[in-house]
Amino acid sequence: MVVLAPLVAVAMLDQAVKWWAWRYMSWTRINPGGDALVGRTVGAWYANPATGALLDLLDVGLLSIAISVLARWRSPAAVHVPGAVMIGGWGSNLLDRLGLHYWTAPGSVRGAVDFIHIGNHYYNVADFFIIASTPLFLLAAGYHGVRTVRRGHVPQTPPLPRTRLLARARIPALAGAGLIVVVALGAVNYGGVNAAPRTPARTSTRPVSEAVPGGVSRLAMPTTRTASNTCVPVSRS
Repeated sequence: MVVLAPLVAVAMLDQAVKWWAWRYMSWTRINPGGDALVGRTVGAWYANPATGALLDLLDVGLLSIAISVLARWRSPAAVHVPGAVMIGGWGSNLLDRLGLHYWTAPGSVRGAVDFIHIGNHYYNVADFFIIASTPLFLLAAGYHGVRTVRRGHVPQTPPLPRTRLLARARIPALAGAGLIVVVALGAVNYGGVNAAPRTPARTSTRPVSEAVPGGVSRLAMPTTRTASNTCVPVSRS
């Protein structure tokens, strides 16, 4: 639970905010490629429908190994919590590419939903979770590793029987097969927009009364009232 709870919480929060941003923030963008860490070449591989799908499968395998290692690692919560938050951030962005963007950003191209504009780059909530938790996890893990080595005690996990290993391997095998189908379908249905739709301004053509000398009011020309509350006269035919 120490690993699973923060991981799920980060992913759910990030996806909910992405859902809201796509509908209410017109500058929201889709990042179909990688990020500054992987460079332009690998980012172009991610943006390609075929190679991007293969890299997504590779990322799922790496994150699955990271979750398994973190869950089995006998370490304090100071190591587990930032590690789970970091993996949750990476996992949430990966969920966008695996098809969850059909819910958070309907009609968009496959990619991560970014809406926080800083400088020339766009980010999302998951990115900030990753940025904040990664150094904390590295520091806590390094400190715990040094203390374990100094104490001279490295906990060993007893090997599982072969029958239990085979039973445990069935579920990952089925999940992997289903994941391959999902990624393949996402690679085929790759098209879509890469920016959020802009919300049109609300208009109103109700007549506006204006005062005239003598205290008598009369109807003025119909006006168009925009979202900025400015009245623009409408010409009569």
